[in-house]
Amino acid sequence: MSTSIPHIRALSHSDYQEPAFKRQRLEISQEDIATNVENLIAMENLDVTAATPTVSLSELEVSTGLQPADRKMKKKKKRRDPPLPEPCSGADVQYREIRELLGGDVVDSVTEAGNAFLSPFSPTEEVTVTIESMGSGGAGLARAPSEKGPWAVVVPVALPGETVRVKIVKNDRMHSCGQVLEVLVADIETRDESLVRCKYFGSCGGCQYQMLTYEKQLELKRNVIVKAYEIYSSLPESSIPTIESTVQSPLVYNYRTKITPHFNRPPKAVRNDIIPAGEHPSWLQIGFNMANNRSTLDIEECPIATPILNEQYKSERQIITKNILSYQKGVSLMFRDSLDTAFNAKQMMAPPIDKLSEAFTKHVCVSDQNATAREMVGDYLFEYTAGGFFQNNNAILPLMVDFVKELIRSGDDVAPPTHLVDTYCGAGLFAISLSSLFGKVAGIELSKSSIESAERNAELNGIPKSKVSFQAGTASNIFSTVRSFPRDRTVVVIDPPRKGCDDVFLAQLLQFRPATVVYVSCNVHSQAADIGHILKATASEPEGKRYKLERLRGFDLFPQTAHVESVALLKLY
Repeated sequence: MSTSIPHIRALSHSDYQEPAFKRQRLEISQEDIATNVENLIAMENLDVTAATPTVSLSELEVSTGLQPADRKMKKKKKRRDPPLPEPCSGADVQYREIRELLGGDVVDSVTEAGNAFLSPFSPTEEVTVTIESMGSGGAGLARAPSEKGPWAVVVPVALPGETVRVKIVKNDRMHSCGQVLEVLVADIETRDESLVRCKYFGSCGGCQYQMLTYEKQLELKRNVIVKAYEIYSSLPESSIPTIESTVQSPLVYNYRTKITPHFNRPPKAVRNDIIPAGEHPSWLQIGFNMANNRSTLDIEECPIATPILNEQYKSERQIITKNILSYQKGVSLMFRDSLDTAFNAKQMMAPPIDKLSEAFTKHVCVSDQNATAREMVGDYLFEYTAGGFFQNNNAILPLMVDFVKELIRSGDDVAPPTHLVDTYCGAGLFAISLSSLFGKVAGIELSKSSIESAERNAELNGIPKSKVSFQAGTASNIFSTVRSFPRDRTVVVIDPPRKGCDDVFLAQLLQFRPATVVYVSCNVHSQAADIGHILKATASEPEGKRYKLERLRGFDLFPQTAHVESVALLKLY
C-alpha cells in the first residue's frame, strides 16, 4: 500500500544547489597529465611511437607545457577523516545508534579501511529502505540495500517498520540522510497525518513528531532517557531507578516563547533588480533550517510558537521583503514573548498582587536582543535580557519547579535542608523559586550580566539580600563562595548547558559533597554521563559518603519535537 504524505514537500533540484550538493567541475591538471603519460609508458610492451605515430612525447610536452620534472610521480597524502563527534552531542548519539544498527565491528572495519566517509550514494539519488529503529533525534534509522554495503540511512519523520522511498540529500560518517518522498508501507497504527498542523512538516528541521499522538510522543521521550542511561552512564541496571513517565506540557502547540528565524543577503545577480510592491522574491528564504540541511526554508509562521510571536514575525517578514535589497549581509532575527515591560514591576509585585490585571496578562513581542523580557513563573516575576537564556516554554516551568520542590522535600522529616546552592543559576529561576524552602540561598553563575538579572529578580520578589545572594564564581573554584554552608543540610541544584558539567566542576562537587543534588538537564545524554561519573567516583566511599540516584523523570518542554529535558535526584546514603 502506497501512502503519500501531503505535508512533506519534495524539494526541487534548485533547493540543493548549496556548496555541499554542487557537482565538482572536472579539472585536469598538468600533474594529472604527466602521471597518465608515465603510467602509459610503464605499461608492459607499450610502444609509444606505434601507439602515437604522429605525436612524440616531446611534442606532447610542448603542447601541454609540461617539463620533465613535472612527470615525476608524487605520493598522495592519505586523507584524514574528521575527528569523532564531541561526546554526548547529537552527532555522537546518532553515531552510536548507527554503530548499534550496523554492528560495532563492521563500523570499525570500514573505518580502519578508510571508507567511513565513502558513501555508496550520490546526492539526490533515490532509494527504498525499511526503517528498523527510531533514533533519539526523532529520525528513523535504516540499513542501505545490501548491494550498497554496510551503510545506514537516516530518515526524518519515518517510523520503525515503515518502507519509504527517499532522496539522498547529505552524506556523512557511515550514513546518508534521506528526505521522504513517499511512504510505501506505513505504520497505520502509529502514523496519523491528520494531526499535522504545519505544511512544512518534514521539510523543516524544527519538528519531528507532529504525525504522532501526544501520548506516543511522551512514550518515545521516556525511551530516550532509558537508552541514554543505558549507553552513557555506564551504570549497572540496579543503580538506575524506574524512570518515571514524562511530564506533559499544558500546551502542545503555540507554547514556544522564543524563535530565531534568519535569512541570507540577496544574491549579487539581483541586487540591481526592482521588486514589485507586495511581491516576495523566490530567492528570498526567511525562516528556519531544512531537515538535514543548513539551507533556509521560507516559512510564514510557526505553529509551535506563541501567537504574539507569529503576529510579529509576519509583520517583520513584510518589512524585510520590502527592504531586502538594502541588506549587505544575512540576519538572524529574535522574537521573544514577554509580559509588557511598560508596567512598573515593583508596583506589580506589591501586595495585594492582582494576577488578572493587564500587567500580568498583556503580552508583547520583544525583538531587540539587548532589551528586557519579563515572565511570571508560578508566584515569581523574572526579568532577563531577551537574547539571553531563559526556558522557552513558560507553560511547563511551574510544573518543573514544583517537581524539584517535591524532590527536595522527600525524606526531610528528620533533618530538612537549610541551605541551597544554585549553580549555573542564570537569572535566578531555581534560586528564587525555591527560596521559601531554605534559610540561606546562594546562586553561582559565570556570567556577570546574568548575576545582575538574578539580583534584580530577588529584589522584585521581595527576597532580602540576607537570605539570597548571587555571586560570579569562576569555573576553577566555583564552590569557594559557599564553603561555610553545612554540607549535610545543603542542596545543590545543577542546570548546566548542553555539554554538561566539566571534570573541574565535578571534582569540586565531589569535594564539597552536599547531602542532596538535583540535576536539571537539557541534554539527558550528558546528564547520564555526569551522574554515572558521580556514582562511580563515590561507590567505594564509606556509608554516608556514597551517592545514589533515587529518582529520574523527563519533562516535555518542546512538544512535537524529539527533545526531552530531565530532572534527577541524587542523595548520599
